[in-house]
Amino acid sequence: MKRIKKLYLFSILAGCLTMTSCSNFLEIQPVGKVIPSTLEEYRALMTNVYAQDLTDRSVCDMRTKEITVRNDSYDQSDYGDIEKWIVNSTTAKEFGWLDYYENIYYANAIIDKKNDITEGNEKDINQLVGEAYFMRGYMHFLLVNLYGQPYTKEGAKETKAIPLKLTLDLEEIPTRNTVEEVYNSILSDIENARQLITKKEWESGYNYRFNALAVDAFESRVHLYMGNWQPAYDAAERTLKQKATLGDYNSTNVQLLPNHYTSVESITAYEKIYNATTTLDASQATQSFVDMFNEEDLRSATYFGEKNKDGNYPIKKTDGTFNYKCSFRVSELYLNSAEAAAHLNNLPAARNRLLQLMKKRYTAAGYEQKKNEVNSMNQEELIAEILNERARELAFEGHRWFDLRRTTRPRIEKVLSGGQTIVLEQDDNRYTLRIPVSATNANPNLLD
Repeated sequence: MKRIKKLYLFSILAGCLTMTSCSNFLEIQPVGKVIPSTLEEYRALMTNVYAQDLTDRSVCDMRTKEITVRNDSYDQSDYGDIEKWIVNSTTAKEFGWLDYYENIYYANAIIDKKNDITEGNEKDINQLVGEAYFMRGYMHFLLVNLYGQPYTKEGAKETKAIPLKLTLDLEEIPTRNTVEEVYNSILSDIENARQLITKKEWESGYNYRFNALAVDAFESRVHLYMGNWQPAYDAAERTLKQKATLGDYNSTNVQLLPNHYTSVESITAYEKIYNATTTLDASQATQSFVDMFNEEDLRSATYFGEKNKDGNYPIKKTDGTFNYKCSFRVSELYLNSAEAAAHLNNLPAARNRLLQLMKKRYTAAGYEQKKNEVNSMNQEELIAEILNERARELAFEGHRWFDLRRTTRPRIEKVLSGGQTIVLEQDDNRYTLRIPVSATNANPNLLD
């Protein structure tokens, strides 16, 4: 399949090019049609959307104290300013913008042409269109958490974030919507996906596609980010009623990490968060992060390599290939449920879900110690422990920066390899990225 030329699509999104027909923006090969018409052709279009690499969240990991950029001239050139939270760097790689909107544009094309799709039964067409709604909502979700204020920050809901793109109108000049408007649109897309997606799970090899379980998993994540604790808890529990098996690190047969695409925990293996030749090579775990794992925690041996001469650790949890594509998996739902229940002051439920996960991650002795600690915690202590467990369990899966943003936005102090100390202050404005200069140059409306 032939992709839309990036510059051309960017011009569309920036409002710099107008067209009255959709007949020129889709080309599919080898079928040789300008506009897809059959279900098979539209499925091929959606497969192209799924194939887009989105690695910004691994780059965001570099902005936390858990990851530092390797002491390498090329890596430092690409990512050193990002690690240091330098704004509007002229040397660092830009975070993504176009790729997300390109995916949204394709999704809108499928949604818009739902009633024109031929040579397919209604169930399969609905499934495809449901996945397109899901994709549109998920792309907006990633964008608003990169470029919008955290929903949970006081006053943030009314601040401008990113443009919502919900139509194929090529004459539209997009402006930024508020954080609240974006989240409302995401929830609407989730509900549309729920009405149309019927596939509970895809077989291995096709499980990069969104399914019915992922709808509830996504809803749980969105409500968690909004601080809507009861809906977040309910959606997590709906998912766990259907799929709750955890990988067990105590098992002698624990050959597959839970973030592997064939793991028993996998719900949707869509995103390859780390890339083997770019962000994975450049990223190293810090001593302070390794210290978050006590000696009874069975995960550390599978997460980290040997300490290097700079005092940091290579990442082992992912090899940066398609084997570790992971967007939604079971462990996250245990943690979502625990965090939401703790905020609802339902401490027995929160402890239960947290300890169920911990039992599969610690030695027997380590688990007994954790159980005693968790059972003695008050609400504030339990929430803090759940967030620490999220940092450990979901490491290198693209959650950490977003979790810091939506929760405490803490002061971060990092000591770089050369001895330089850098600081991101509590609630620092740099917890929210600026829209890339290439985008604002093309569309100054994005500056308003």
